[in-house]
Amino acid sequence: MNIDVNQRVERARAFFLSGFNCSQSVFLAFADLYDIPQSQAARLSASFGGGVGRLREMCGACSAMALLEGLQSGATEAEDAEGKQANYKNVQALLHHFAEQNGSYICRELLQLRKDAPTPPAPDARTAEYYRQRPCLRMVESATRIYCERLQGALGN
Repeated sequence: MNIDVNQRVERARAFFLSGFNCSQSVFLAFADLYDIPQSQAARLSASFGGGVGRLREMCGACSAMALLEGLQSGATEAEDAEGKQANYKNVQALLHHFAEQNGSYICRELLQLRKDAPTPPAPDARTAEYYRQRPCLRMVESATRIYCERLQGALGN
């Protein structure tokens, strides 16, 4: 598949800088490829921001890659063991590649937070200081590039 990586990364950046969370930003950057309207794509990926509901578990940008991979290669029949295995293998390749580039795919580790750090449900205000201190925009860009590689055949099937 011929994908303009720079255009997809710029789309993801623009979504993030406009206030969408990390998961939404990556998912929205590719939703058009799957004929998913922006409002539906934003809703589907909304809960994965902040490491899934701000629990600081798997990075939302990575969750978006997993969601996208489900659209790309997910099994559609309950008994399709080979299809499930292929999809899981692709998701693992995406996450391992992300961790190789960024050191982890766990939100709290990327943010350098203690495991017991409190995480109130309210998102932080998007200020200049927020963008300066947080690696989130870089994670959105990284996940977007990695998923572009996947679509171009450089990763997975």
